[in-house]
Amino acid sequence: MKFSVDKHDKYVTLKLKEAEFTNDNAPGVKSELYLLNAEGFKNIIVDLSHVKECKDAQDLSCLLVGDRLCKAAGGLFIVTGINDEIAEIIELSNIFQSVTFVNTLEEATDFIFMDELEKEFRGEK
Repeated sequence: MKFSVDKHDKYVTLKLKEAEFTNDNAPGVKSELYLLNAEGFKNIIVDLSHVKECKDAQDLSCLLVGDRLCKAAGGLFIVTGINDEIAEIIELSNIFQSVTFVNTLEEATDFIFMDELEKEFRGEK
């Protein structure tokens, strides 16, 4: 599985560098999400902009693991860079009801920083 990890103070970005999201690489994504969470990252962005195809919604269920881990840690899990074909599968699978999806990586980082500012303002840190 090809991917890159870009770590920052407030968040980490996991960019899958595969043309297809399949049951071959989904377990690797899931494992990496567990590792990042164990390292203390509570805000995780998954960038799927390189992914052009996903044939089975079950493969995308690993995203629910990331969402659950981040929420349990008091953070955010955001997926970005999905194309129309993957968006259709996501809609059919109802994953969108749990996971936050945004169009661009910039939107995802803005979302995280706004959430962190709100938490600071409310004294939740």
